[in-house]
Amino acid sequence: MIDRYTLPEMGRVWSDAHKYELWCQVETLVVEAHAEAGTIPADVVEPVRKAPPPTPERVDEIEAVTQHDVIAFLSAWADNTEPREAAAYVHFGMTSSDLLDTALAVQLVEATDILLAKADALVAALRDHALEHRGTLRVGRTHGIHGEPDVWGHRVADFAFAMARSRDRLRRAREAVGVMAISGSVGTYSNIDPAVERHVARELGLKAADVSTQVVIRDGMSEWVGALAIMATVCEAIALEVRHGQRTEVRELWEPFGKGQKGSSAMPHKKNPILSERICGLARVVRGQIVPVMEGIPLWHERDISHSSVERVALPDASVTTDYLLHLTTRLVSGLVVDADRMRANLDSTGGLIYTSTVLLELVEAGMSRDDQAYPLVQKAAMETWRTGVPFRETLREHAAQAGQTLDEARLDEVCRPERFVERLGPVFDRLSALR
Repeated sequence: MIDRYTLPEMGRVWSDAHKYELWCQVETLVVEAHAEAGTIPADVVEPVRKAPPPTPERVDEIEAVTQHDVIAFLSAWADNTEPREAAAYVHFGMTSSDLLDTALAVQLVEATDILLAKADALVAALRDHALEHRGTLRVGRTHGIHGEPDVWGHRVADFAFAMARSRDRLRRAREAVGVMAISGSVGTYSNIDPAVERHVARELGLKAADVSTQVVIRDGMSEWVGALAIMATVCEAIALEVRHGQRTEVRELWEPFGKGQKGSSAMPHKKNPILSERICGLARVVRGQIVPVMEGIPLWHERDISHSSVERVALPDASVTTDYLLHLTTRLVSGLVVDADRMRANLDSTGGLIYTSTVLLELVEAGMSRDDQAYPLVQKAAMETWRTGVPFRETLREHAAQAGQTLDEARLDEVCRPERFVERLGPVFDRLSALR
């Protein structure tokens, strides 16, 4: 992922320098386990442990010749080992994927922990914003068309719970990717004792794979990327709501707009929803990694490396982008400006058409048949209001008189209050208050 969207903490997880630190850590743990078992000389442990990781530049220099990244790393690290002879026991009984998959599992867990902390912050921001606006009336929309009265806090509560589920889904996926293997060339432990694998797993806080070939099968990584994609798409859903709410014709919501910020190079009046649009765009990047990573599950026999080049791009990009999306969405929610007066004005803008559903039920309860009398009456009155702009209660009164129906005006006054439509949302906000 380009630097523009890479935050420092997540960027370090996927840096070459950190990768080589982890490779050194894995190889050192293997050496320690071998030495403890008496497989290799005990006096090589300390020189290996003290050898500093090679620089990415040095590894690249050697790899330009070897065309093999692990061999290049081992050669560069051996150059840093004193005495160099101790490095002869590094990578003892291992194959490249033992190192690569185990270190990658650590990176995936580290990346997940960063994402989970940010997801917690976003859940809290959404929860608090929704509770703040539990009484802020607005019109609910279906198909983009005014439906019935709602409150803004109800809409945001939906996002809060969706993000909480996304966080919990990612927490489960953390276990799926925290899996390592050190089992040798085709996974049969032919040159390495399974006790070495158990030692490394314990020290790194990972789970040894139940079975591996030369690689850990990629279903867990696919689950993890899927969890990120869902989380990113929930961020997009939040941003899309803000984009619609900031349209000039709606003007109910506004992104934070800082002092000195410019909306357009040509039109000084513009305040564009750039944060929301960026969120919607970058969510596509995360979703785009699902299929490439999933296609790493089927490999030739015990392994090939068709998955390797994909994962070098897809796994960092998915986590770096999701990290940025969570950061940006939290900023959006925390700074969101809600125009409650405009929401109320929009709610009233159709002249009462948002009350047709409750009027229909009132007429049915008054004795009219639903299909033959009540629905046609209400619909005709509503269509006239759409066409003429005459308030719905007036057109309803006129059409009722023509049909010989008497309206209970006092009762209609009661059921056409917007507050009545949201009276039963209390339990939703009680559950939201308990959300952590």
